[in-house]
Amino acid sequence: MEAWIDATDLPPTLADTSVEIRDRTGNLLRAYTVGDGIWRLTPGLSAVDDTFLAMLVRYEDKRFWQHHGIDPLAMSRAAAQAVWNGRTISGGSTLTMQVARLIEDGSTGKWKGKLRQIRLALALERHLTKDQILTLYLTHAPYGGNLEGIRAATLAWLGKEPHRLTPAEAALLVALPQSPEARRPDRHPERAKAARDRVLTRMAGAEILPQDQVRSAQYARIPRHIRPFPQLAAHLADRVRGSAPDKHRHDLTIDAQLQASLEPILAQAARRSGPRTSAALVVADHQTGEILASIGSPAYNNAQARQGFVDMTQAIRSPGSTLKPLIYGLAFDQGLVHPETLIHDGPVQFGRYAPRNFDGQFRGDIRVREALQDSLNIPMIKLTNVLGPARIMDALSRTGADTRLPGGAPGLAIALGGVGINLQDLVQLYAALAQGGHGPGLRARLHNEAPHTKRVVSDVAAWHVGDILVGLAPPPGAPRGALAYKTGTSYGHRDAWAIGYDGRHVIGVWLGRADGTPVPGAFGGDLAAPLLFRAFGRLKPDFEPLPPPPPATLIMGAAGLPQPLQRFRPRGTRFTEAPDAPKLLFPPDGAILDRAGETVTLKVRGGRAPFLVLANGQPVAKGQRRSEFDIPNPGTGYSTLVIVDGAGQSDRVTVRLD
Repeated sequence: MEAWIDATDLPPTLADTSVEIRDRTGNLLRAYTVGDGIWRLTPGLSAVDDTFLAMLVRYEDKRFWQHHGIDPLAMSRAAAQAVWNGRTISGGSTLTMQVARLIEDGSTGKWKGKLRQIRLALALERHLTKDQILTLYLTHAPYGGNLEGIRAATLAWLGKEPHRLTPAEAALLVALPQSPEARRPDRHPERAKAARDRVLTRMAGAEILPQDQVRSAQYARIPRHIRPFPQLAAHLADRVRGSAPDKHRHDLTIDAQLQASLEPILAQAARRSGPRTSAALVVADHQTGEILASIGSPAYNNAQARQGFVDMTQAIRSPGSTLKPLIYGLAFDQGLVHPETLIHDGPVQFGRYAPRNFDGQFRGDIRVREALQDSLNIPMIKLTNVLGPARIMDALSRTGADTRLPGGAPGLAIALGGVGINLQDLVQLYAALAQGGHGPGLRARLHNEAPHTKRVVSDVAAWHVGDILVGLAPPPGAPRGALAYKTGTSYGHRDAWAIGYDGRHVIGVWLGRADGTPVPGAFGGDLAAPLLFRAFGRLKPDFEPLPPPPPATLIMGAAGLPQPLQRFRPRGTRFTEAPDAPKLLFPPDGAILDRAGETVTLKVRGGRAPFLVLANGQPVAKGQRRSEFDIPNPGTGYSTLVIVDGAGQSDRVTVRLD
């Protein structure tokens, strides 16, 4: 006997199982069929209903836990019944023999096949535990059509996982594998019910189920159709699966319940916007960097009208005006402007480029705060010209964004959307603003450490940006002052954007056409902003407040500001290097200084006295006329020092004090 069974009797490989994508709590987001088109999901024995397991063993192989692969008593009974009645009345196969047949895909009736099953069953019992054998059965048992295994069966026939089943459901699932096609509930409901009721009757006789539960279960309805398998976060699932094709389970940060609640409202918004309109949405926790929902299109399987197969969270598009908050934040850090600084909105020309506001109107002198809230183009271009497009592109790179420039070198037009970026990267940029200028990068996989973005702007500048954006008028019916958000519309109405954050979460919305053709009349404020607020409503019942201003924040009206900050005057910058522009010689940009001492010495060259010095956005020295002077020590860590001369020219360095 020992020579008759050994490890070589075991099949070299067992059948493959479906790749599964799970959410943050283990719920199934999406599964993929195996190579032959079969749904075959790996079950965990501990996650299968105990009553079902008891009914299965009692009905199919009541001595399963005692025998060693074959049950001589059952086989003798089956043989005697066949001889007495002239036909097969009951089978003598054990669960282990059924597993042997399933993994070899063999027949049950031929003696040669039966002997092979016995041989393989004995080998299985020798090399595997009873729990492992039972798990193999629960993985490979047929349940009709292309369904194999208990999890595929419960998801398809019952719409749920197998950890909690009613007696009627458990009995149906015990009966189906005996004749899966003849008893398919969607095609032969009467046969399925009769087989289920026979199982229930036998369970009552075996005292597995009480009589009252059996009578009640026999009235339960039989499922009449196969339910579709979950297909949540479909585009993200494809990306994750493609990144690790050999892995069978991927655990994501996605919240399945939130994802399922957001997908219909995105699809509804796309339908209302036209038959070819697509849409995308990303929800993230900006404190942890975890992506909680990701929708790449409103109709994943719609390959024609909406091109639903295209993942628009990753598509490179024009951001419209959504980069303006970043540019204002950089201008605050450079000491160019303050939210209350006056800036002139009037005709201007840079070479051949003469920018215009979206509505073609000019507003004259206006506060920087209002210029951002009204999304004016001319003040934005003025600041971009002083900052330099290269500084803006560098700031985007520090967020980890994958940007594309249509013409090679960056120009002033990047401030108005002349650079390509995707929705997920824009959400990451706004997450950094929400976290005081830098924060964890976005991640979709659990147990992966989120990479921290490099500092983009100071915490003071980030707070000023959020304080301005929270004052933007919300869509009709939405609460005012609850969400710091910005809309954007790209050239030719090809992209409509809305991105916003509160004290905990950030959401980005995009609508447009996947092929890049215009959507007539599409505006971010009209299409995307209402969807943004609806998404926040699905996320949680109330908005969470934004953080208070950092201690160094300068909060005052225009009249109280230092003279150079009262009105924007674009003089020399570090990029133009005007002959008399001030330049900080010490400390140099990027220096690491010893924190010892209560002051830090500055050395400046050029410029026109008197000098104003800002440390992290707060004035720390005024009226300085010498080229070398001390300022109060700004404290441990990174600090941004800006010197502004009497003509409004400035220079900036970032240093670290240890």
